Amino acid sequence: MVKLIMGLKGAGKTKQLIADINEAVKNEYGSLICIENGTKLRYDIDRRVRLIEYQDYKMPGSMPFLKGFISGLHASNFDITHIFIDSFYKLLDNATVAEVEDFVLWCEKFGEDNKVSFTVIVSEDPANVPDSVKKFL
Repeated sequence: MVKLIMGLKGAGKTKQLIADINEAVKNEYGSLICIENGTKLRYDIDRRVRLIEYQDYKMPGSMPFLKGFISGLHASNFDITHIFIDSFYKLLDNATVAEVEDFVLWCEKFGEDNKVSFTVIVSEDPANVPDSVKKFL
């Protein structure tokens, strides 16, 4: 399952993510991961969620590295059931709507193959995304 939370700045996306994470802690039994750029969620989410500051790993902000990072997380812990990603555009350098589409479709395939759910926040007007992405909203 892939859930996409989209909206312009100030639309309440992060509050929704925090609520989704804390609800998942109550209802899911595997490991939960939250990838973010910064540490703003540190005190808002349950301590049982593995909070990962993406920039701590000194990786370039490119799609292949993000996909590889997520694949590596799963390879090291098969108990991961949900990966939350805050501020998708801040993780990648010069990301576009086309990359959002590519990533979400990759997450769908990866999730089906590995029984992992994804929740991704993107600061974008939902009207700007292709129809293939709108089904995840």
